[in-house]
Amino acid sequence: MRLVLESNDEFEVVGEAGDGREAVAAAARLRPDVILMDVRMPGMDGIEATRAIVAGDPASRVIILTTFDLDEYAFAGLNAGASGFLLKDAQPVELAAAIRAVASGDAAVSPRVTRKLLELFGPQLPGGAAAAASPEGRAAASGDPADDSSARLATLTEREREVLVAMAEGLTNSEIAARLYLSESTVKTHVGRVLMKLELRDRVQAVIFAYSAGLA
Repeated sequence: MRLVLESNDEFEVVGEAGDGREAVAAAARLRPDVILMDVRMPGMDGIEATRAIVAGDPASRVIILTTFDLDEYAFAGLNAGASGFLLKDAQPVELAAAIRAVASGDAAVSPRVTRKLLELFGPQLPGGAAAAASPEGRAAASGDPADDSSARLATLTEREREVLVAMAEGLTNSEIAARLYLSESTVKTHVGRVLMKLELRDRVQAVIFAYSAGLA
């Protein structure tokens, strides 16, 4: 991985860590723009390390790297504050694009991976689509975090809600613009407003929120 990154003049590898605890310490010391984080490591795993890094510095940007079919903790890593998710077999151009996106404050989760994540982990989320689909589910959800989700959703305009749903489907800004017949700059504005109103950190959290609220 280091060789791949150092072959690109855009990037400088400022440090490496062998496990989660080393990663947390290195992140605090080196303050990198982007951190590539494995999930399964000895001692502290990548999920706990991501949570600790983001808690220590909310501006930290972490990309989870994993072998998808084996690592069932990837969603937890995103929920812990990671800004991206990539398979370990991603091509160098994909990795570079993800690093650029995350460094600029965007998220890096491909539509294919987003859909797979939601298929695998969506049913485990409180107030998910299955619960939202039935009156019983809605009744059971009353008094729980789903109530807060409903209140936050109520702050969105109809257009912002459409943008949120499109984000949950894994669409890029340009794809959302094409679907809703908007300019890409207008979509970026809507995305920013959605994140602000829902008090979310990035697009990854928007996907998680939308699915837990039953929108996806």
